[in-house]
Amino acid sequence: MLVLEKIKGGLIGFAVGDAMGVATEFMSPAEIKRKYGVVKEILGGGCFGFDRGETSDDTAMTIAVARGIIANYANPIEEIGKEFLAWRATKPKDIGITISTTFYHYEGDWFAAAEAAHNQIGVSAGNGSLMRCLPIAFAYSDLNKVEEVSALQSKMTHHDEAASEACIIYNRIARRVLLGEELTASILTEIKGTRYDNDYGSEPDCPPDGYVVHTLKWVFYWLLNRESYDDVIFGAVNSGDDSDTIAAIAGGLKGIEVGSGSIPSKHTNVLKERENLEELAESLFEIRGRETAGV
Repeated sequence: MLVLEKIKGGLIGFAVGDAMGVATEFMSPAEIKRKYGVVKEILGGGCFGFDRGETSDDTAMTIAVARGIIANYANPIEEIGKEFLAWRATKPKDIGITISTTFYHYEGDWFAAAEAAHNQIGVSAGNGSLMRCLPIAFAYSDLNKVEEVSALQSKMTHHDEAASEACIIYNRIARRVLLGEELTASILTEIKGTRYDNDYGSEPDCPPDGYVVHTLKWVFYWLLNRESYDDVIFGAVNSGDDSDTIAAIAGGLKGIEVGSGSIPSKHTNVLKERENLEELAESLFEIRGRETAGV
């Protein structure tokens, strides 16, 4: 499979999970069953009233990271920050608590703002930096650069080391799959010896909520226990809680594995950001080519 097809699959797969998950966000499985039965398509709605095919802050911030990298791939953090501010200016329907608090404290230094937000809230290990970090694995071929930018973009809003650790592990897995390794093997290799080195034969003993460690454990659970892209997404979406983010993060990795052409058209055809994401994928692929060639 061509690398570009995998990159498109990652971005589209991520956005489809996000768009499908907004309908069930913050609901319990019992509430989902009563209202919908089983969600197997993009419905829109949810607690923030999304249109059908509309995506949440997960995809918006992923796009911001991609655009920041495209603007200055050598040193993207300043440009990523500009994209964050431009997104906030659109008055989005939802901004996570940690990120909105960082915005409140921002006075020109993202890292100082993130530390101030951490001190104010008392914790900053949410999944808000993990949900947006995937474009980094697409743009950079060098592992050290992947790890460096993954950590830095996380620290812009999430001071806690658990958040940056999750981003690094996630993008190391994404990089392996992009290079042709099998997804299950990539996950098991990268979680060995970490806090995520668990038995995923049964559901994690934590809720599928916004704490980054819980989020990533549930992402791994669905990826290691479901075969198809749809089955991965359906599992996450119908578990509720932070369903859009978990479905998106899992969908990103599964999308790389299967490629954009294998994500069902009944999902992609209603995705409002599809064309934009495909264009961003092409730009990230072009940057990756420059990086690989050492230009």
